[in-house]
Amino acid sequence: MFPLGAVLLPGEPLSLQIFEPRYVALVRDCMDGLREPEFGVVLIARGHEVGGGEVRTEVGTLARISEVIELPGSRYRLRCKGTERLRIDKWLDDDPYPRADTELWPDGPGADDSALLAGLRERADRLHTLTAQFARRNGIRRPPPSASLDGLSDDPTTRSYELAARLPIGPTDRQSALSAPDPHSRLTALTAAVDDAIAMMEFRLL
Repeated sequence: MFPLGAVLLPGEPLSLQIFEPRYVALVRDCMDGLREPEFGVVLIARGHEVGGGEVRTEVGTLARISEVIELPGSRYRLRCKGTERLRIDKWLDDDPYPRADTELWPDGPGADDSALLAGLRERADRLHTLTAQFARRNGIRRPPPSASLDGLSDDPTTRSYELAARLPIGPTDRQSALSAPDPHSRLTALTAAVDDAIAMMEFRLL
């Protein structure tokens, strides 16, 4: 397991610089040819990535290693991709690195909702407009680009994760989306997250 200060969603790329001894050991074990080159990623709810002792979430994502570059000084650069969602059954000892008993957790039945999708598009446009106004007011010449919600997958689960990845929301809201039991619940959580972001930006513009 690899606790991070960020949320990895299924389908997302992940790049890592590995230097801490426990994660160097993890990479070497993953690449020993005896198992699939993958590991679990969970969000650190409280604490730090380096040193241990952090509080971790119970839902994460399986990351498959696609490229390993060995660097001087027992360091590695990894390129990975999130594949499937997983749930922690039990945390084990962190020796020689964080480990857990896990199970894959596919989405429950249920499609997303065309009205929710349309509402998210409108909210994303509204949030971008407000963000651009805030940038101009504060002399920022290049405001953040708008979140493109075009070209999404036809599969409800994949589409809901794509939306979560593209929307300008923080790690707590991304974790809520990851933990949602089905696509409809995920879109509902994303709608609430974007509404909160809009309210915050409107307050800052008062």
